[in-house]
Amino acid sequence: MTPHRSSSPRSGAGHSRSRALAGVAAVAVLGTGCMTSKVDETRQVAAAIQADESIVVLKKPQLEGVGTEEKFIDCLQENLGGTLVHPEEGQSAKVSKAKDAVPFKIYGEQQFTDALFPWFEPSTAPANADGLRVLLERPGVAERLAQIGVRYVVWLDGQTRKTDGGGSIACGAGPGGAGCIGLGWWEKQSGYVASVWDMQTGSELGSVSTDVTGTSVLIGAVAPIPIIAPVQRTACNRLAEQLRSFLGGADLVGGGAAAGGSGGGR
Repeated sequence: MTPHRSSSPRSGAGHSRSRALAGVAAVAVLGTGCMTSKVDETRQVAAAIQADESIVVLKKPQLEGVGTEEKFIDCLQENLGGTLVHPEEGQSAKVSKAKDAVPFKIYGEQQFTDALFPWFEPSTAPANADGLRVLLERPGVAERLAQIGVRYVVWLDGQTRKTDGGGSIACGAGPGGAGCIGLGWWEKQSGYVASVWDMQTGSELGSVSTDVTGTSVLIGAVAPIPIIAPVQRTACNRLAEQLRSFLGGADLVGGGAAAGGSGGGR
């Protein structure tokens, strides 16, 4: 009796398919795990935000280029832990519920520049603490700030950009169907700096920065499979967490409440 051998080719095909799927899974694990980040903080003045005080997050004026993305500013506003005074359509703040959280407010950027027109237009906004002190001496500026209740300005600078990439994906169709084969990848870097200015004393409290790098992968396996490293979102979350801690004075002896009134003079 002749042995039945029809199962052998199928078994081999099954092993090949398993190896291919295992390879895709391995690349997927590598793709999702390939991201690094760091956060730095520098403080110059011992001060902390008090309950019901307001901040405003502004894009630092750029002489060249497009500057910080609006969607990153929106993300930072939503994740800082304060209450949005002028939320945009669809925008919702994640107010901190921690016991030691300070209930501060986040003023709208457009409403702030309109209220302080023309002093915070890109061409006239102060570039440093010295320029801020000169601005505060102008008639009506300090009074207008007191009227709208904004104590701190957070200047945001930075971008997310593609830094590297390679590989290729080929797709085609035939009698047996359509499919793709290959592997493509790209690297992105998100670098942002948030500088905090005290609008009452004309001083710079310090700055918080974050730098996140990640590699995304596009796998050609029948249909293209994208594995995206959430570089910008991670940078937003890390910067918001550290900036919230900075504003609350978590790094100060005795906490923010003890040091809150020591904003420093001119």
